[in-house]
Amino acid sequence: MVLQPKVVFLDMDGTILNHQNKVTLKTVEAIERVRKSGVKVAIATGRSYGEVEEILPPNLVVDGIISSNGMSVHIGKDRLVENTLPIDLVNLIIEKAREKQVYYEVFPTEGPRVTLVEDRPFMEREVDGEKPDDVVISEWLSRKEAIDRDIEWKVTLDSDKFSKFYFFSRTKDKINAWKDELEQIKKSINFTTSISSEHNVEVMVANVNKASGIQYLLDRFGVHKSEVLAIGDSDNDFPMFKLVGHSVAMKNASDRVKQVVDEVTEYTCDEDGVYHYLGRKIAFREGNEKGSQ
Repeated sequence: MVLQPKVVFLDMDGTILNHQNKVTLKTVEAIERVRKSGVKVAIATGRSYGEVEEILPPNLVVDGIISSNGMSVHIGKDRLVENTLPIDLVNLIIEKAREKQVYYEVFPTEGPRVTLVEDRPFMEREVDGEKPDDVVISEWLSRKEAIDRDIEWKVTLDSDKFSKFYFFSRTKDKINAWKDELEQIKKSINFTTSISSEHNVEVMVANVNKASGIQYLLDRFGVHKSEVLAIGDSDNDFPMFKLVGHSVAMKNASDRVKQVVDEVTEYTCDEDGVYHYLGRKIAFREGNEKGSQ
């Protein structure tokens, strides 16, 4: 079956990023080809906008970026949507994370992610030593890089505008206990949680997710959701999959993700799965090129 969407939304981790957190040249070429055929391509990721800018290669051009699971929406450098967490919620969650010694990163709407310096000892212990077998290498490397380079360690928070929290644990028991703690906090202050692996959880503004960001861009583009294709691999892609006309999971996605989509790619993110899928499935309109089954 050859597809003719008007917009393609792509997740990053485990989708256009391989497990070394890289976008290959083949993937860049595939996205460029899709866009040249008249189909818009946008990113929909749990990563912050600053992370997206840092990771995506400069020659990769897209028509929009939904970051922090819908908390922020950009076209080019222009921010169209900015959601922020209540500062009392931010302070409460940091207090609880310190009490439970849970690894956390909080992301301002501008600038690098932040962790309070007094929490650095237990943060470093969480990623010390060898990688646990059931933690994916991309997430482990990202946490190592965060500790060594990406986190700005502060004595106090000097902003009241934060887009999301990211939490991680090397053990499933600890992160699951933290998810239970977050559910208790929800009873007093409402917010949304999302996961992209069995070792993390993120916190965003209530009722904000990838689907809400996608709908905003679709309204701006004048495109109906039935004319949209989305590719992802994780639980935080569920709202996106539910919204769009055609949903696709990566071969490397979990079985529970594969069960809710229309299709699964033939190749993994480490095998240029997006490149192969777009080349086979999108009906290119330039010249005589056509996607083939």
